[in-house]
Amino acid sequence: MFLSFRVAITATCISILFGLPIAYFLSRKQGKISDFFDTLTNLPVVLPPTVLGYYLLVLLGRQSWVGKFLEEQFDIMIVFTPTGAIIASTVVSIPYLIKASKTALSEINEDFLNAARLLGRNELNIFLTIMIPIAWRGIISGITMSFVRALGDFGTTLMVAGSIPDKTLTMPIAIYDALQAGNKDMANLLVIVMTSVSIVVLYIVNRLEKKMKKG
Repeated sequence: MFLSFRVAITATCISILFGLPIAYFLSRKQGKISDFFDTLTNLPVVLPPTVLGYYLLVLLGRQSWVGKFLEEQFDIMIVFTPTGAIIASTVVSIPYLIKASKTALSEINEDFLNAARLLGRNELNIFLTIMIPIAWRGIISGITMSFVRALGDFGTTLMVAGSIPDKTLTMPIAIYDALQAGNKDMANLLVIVMTSVSIVVLYIVNRLEKKMKKG
């Protein structure tokens, strides 16, 4: 459970760091290039987990140029490590943050942004002090969905990180291993934990959104 939360929280933080700038770019730009990048960001949602995991193995495995470079220069291995689990969870969860944030940012009245530009504010300042405060509900929704998706990933994480006890054995993979071993009690317990966590996280965020809206 601890490993699952650590992986999910780290993956969510990485998704925020990279996902928000991408969402901003996609919300501001129109044309074939932005449409192409928008399609790429949504690929992890529609691709089968095994296909996505295979792509990551090809890109980051020990035989790839990235994998060889990291291992030879820094003695870093990604496949079958917690780092691999974090990368897999980030890849499958970041589209949810990008999609929700992009929608929220796109709905901002352009007059507010133009007024800020006339007052001499730069784009970074506008993004941090105007766009995010206005679009926070959509962004929080995306962060929440990203976290829950990272917490519940199975196929891609299993392909990239495996199921090594105390190292890469996250709760979804542990459920699968428990069923394979005929340990239904353990599988039921983990299923209840994951379901409860998902419900609690979504409920808290919904309550916070309603309170902020009333305030």
